[in-house]
Amino acid sequence: MRINKYVSETGKASRRGADKLIQENRVKINGKTAKIGDQVKPGDKIIVDGERLNIVQDHIYIALNKPVGVTCTGEKSVKKNIIDLVNLPIKINHVGRLDKDSEGLILLTNDGDIINEILRGENKNEKEYYVSVNKPITPEFIKQMESGVKILKTKTLPCKINQLSKFEFEITLTQGLNRQIRRMCETLGYEVVNLKRLRIMNIHLNNLPVGQWRYLSKKEKERLFSDLNYEPVSW
Repeated sequence: MRINKYVSETGKASRRGADKLIQENRVKINGKTAKIGDQVKPGDKIIVDGERLNIVQDHIYIALNKPVGVTCTGEKSVKKNIIDLVNLPIKINHVGRLDKDSEGLILLTNDGDIINEILRGENKNEKEYYVSVNKPITPEFIKQMESGVKILKTKTLPCKINQLSKFEFEITLTQGLNRQIRRMCETLGYEVVNLKRLRIMNIHLNNLPVGQWRYLSKKEKERLFSDLNYEPVSW
């Protein structure tokens, strides 16, 4: 296994982040400074910044209904952080983010490599949200949202809108720009009142209570891995 993939599998960093650690001479393989492209085999001793890294044999995959007010960070200094909310005795990371003012589905795992696959922009993985806004939705608003809105010096990709009521709609995105839905609405003169993520790919929030979490089912994992063309590492 390539060294950057190994570091990623441990959850220490993404593959790109691992490459940066290697370039900064912070990674050692059996006492020797690692180089980009080095291979790792079972039994090798991998050290990053003095910490030995090991791939977890049993990966876990969690769906959480994040409440408003919880921050998507693992920083212990941040009150109401998402990792403390789950409160597991093992190290896990959140897959992407939901801003502090939003709620709904977020995935967490100790499988560092699948995080990269889900978030990889070119995969265009679907995410579905419920949104309520502060004034009546017009056909022009829907048309502009679906065709793309200029935010953050770019134009958003086409998306799907399903209007639910005068003030509510569901939106399905295939990208994840910072506070994307809120910025899109603001650009068109609307303010988001409530925002909840309902689905990530084949994983649905369904009736999971706010603040509660569950492990993904075997069926959910198999479909997720299949859609990503992903095979968990056996080490």
